[in-house]
Amino acid sequence: MPQAGKGRLNYRCPSCFMRDLDIDMFYDREKDEYYCIRCQFTGKEEDVLRLNEMCRFRYKSMMKRITEFD
Repeated sequence: MPQAGKGRLNYRCPSCFMRDLDIDMFYDREKDEYYCIRCQFTGKEEDVLRLNEMCRFRYKSMMKRITEFD
């Protein structure tokens, strides 16, 4: 495999992010896809964005102060 570089933006690997690991993905220009060097995840930019958005549900209430537990 040729030497890979970072893509236009630093995307987090959705597979690693679901396991609370913050790993940046690399971009392969020949295949036009992103891949993680820690796990086996590969995908197009749309897939990475969609899955990362799905992961955000974990942290949606992170900045809310919860005062009542009904």
